[in-house]
Amino acid sequence: MESLIRPLPLRLTNSLSNRTEDFEPLEAGKATIYCCGVTVYDLCHLGHARSYINWDVLRRYLIWRDYDVTFVQNYTDIDDKILNKANAEGSTMEEVSETNIKAFEIDMGRLHILPADKMPRATCCIPGIQTLIGELETKGAAYSSKGDVYFDISKAKNYGQLSGRDPNEQQQGASGRTKGEEEERKRHPFDFALWKKTNDGEPGWESPWGRGRPGWHIECSAMVREEFGKTIDIHLGGGDLVFPHHENEIAQSETANEAQLARVWMHNGMVNVGGTKMSKSLGNFTTIRALLDSGVSAMTLRLFVLQAHYRKPLDFTAEALEAASTGWKGLNAAIGLGERHGATLGWGTVSPLSDRAAKHQGSPSGEELQKLEQRFISAMDDDLNSSGALAVLFDLAKPLRALANRLDRGDGAELPAETLAYLAGRWDLLRNLAAVIGLRQESEASTAGVDDAAIEAAIEARGAAKAAKNYAEADGIRDDLAAKGIELIDKPGGVTEWIRR
Repeated sequence: MESLIRPLPLRLTNSLSNRTEDFEPLEAGKATIYCCGVTVYDLCHLGHARSYINWDVLRRYLIWRDYDVTFVQNYTDIDDKILNKANAEGSTMEEVSETNIKAFEIDMGRLHILPADKMPRATCCIPGIQTLIGELETKGAAYSSKGDVYFDISKAKNYGQLSGRDPNEQQQGASGRTKGEEEERKRHPFDFALWKKTNDGEPGWESPWGRGRPGWHIECSAMVREEFGKTIDIHLGGGDLVFPHHENEIAQSETANEAQLARVWMHNGMVNVGGTKMSKSLGNFTTIRALLDSGVSAMTLRLFVLQAHYRKPLDFTAEALEAASTGWKGLNAAIGLGERHGATLGWGTVSPLSDRAAKHQGSPSGEELQKLEQRFISAMDDDLNSSGALAVLFDLAKPLRALANRLDRGDGAELPAETLAYLAGRWDLLRNLAAVIGLRQESEASTAGVDDAAIEAAIEARGAAKAAKNYAEADGIRDDLAAKGIELIDKPGGVTEWIRR
């Protein structure tokens, strides 16, 4: 079998050009990707799930297509929202951030999302941020005002190139995450804070402009440069970040570096609930954790997200989720056929696939299966058409699902050896293509509540908490698992085993 190495161009929609283009990385066979991460002041919601599932699929597909992918995603761990949460709880910014970073890791683990290669925190990049601000100041693109430092958008070339915003349209608060008194310090409403003066008692760092902390936009520019250099292949984020966040990233990075920040900008659509935008203020806000704890399986949620194209709005309704659950049950039965009944079918002992992203190992035997694989590739090459890819999986699953149902009922499966060999190849292709978009078999136990990946992620988070001598957090994780019927058993050597009660 021949290995598949990019026989056709992968085409992606570039928000910068508003066109679907052939993906041409800076270096052939490699892909450098930066994804805007969460501001860690609360639990992640369905909007985060949608975004990170989509970008996990992009990453997995590039790896399968034999690209060497480096994926970096940040944590914003200093922000007014975090400080306000800390003040409300009587805790500290660090405690709020750590709690929600651990929660994020657990939630992403439950959704079967690959951890980023690096996850830098804003608070760990202060020197790089200050250096970048200093360079902008030297170029005359930054100015100080009452202890704050602002970027002067008149110094940026083509400001508005990503969002299409006209700087001549006067808009208060247009720079994002600003207060009324900050607007008075700016020369132009679109100017944005690079450095903010801190009040007494607030976290901050000494700087050439006085004690303060970074603005929202500057951290990503500094992290991209620190991790990759001046230019990356792909920059990812939700559609709500196009303006002002990503527009301002481009302005400050390209002014400082005199080089393009990203060759491709990709943005996912928003999540609506019953046709209305999801938001806390409307009371239609749902966290990932609440949804999964309610009994919705992680793979059902992933399938639900992937049924829509990543750039389109996603309408979350109980009916749509139930339809995805029904679809997943049939697909899950087919994907799990070999592991459950491989010995009965004469396929030998079948081992589960690795949770890690896998490279393509060669095309299947037989013209029919090769055509199905090519349909999958063609769909994914067409701007990650995940619904088209899913259609291939459901076609592959039809005879396998029927066979799995017969065997699960205890009925026999006396089939000719030639048919069994064909079904084995069909099943192998199904589970490998499913893995490319992050779908994997779920056991009955995992679909009923907490899945194995979530338990392992929680145990890892608990171990990290114990290592940091944060015993209260470690005990809290144990108690949370116990409430879900999971008993942890600590063994010598730092090993923790678990059982379902």
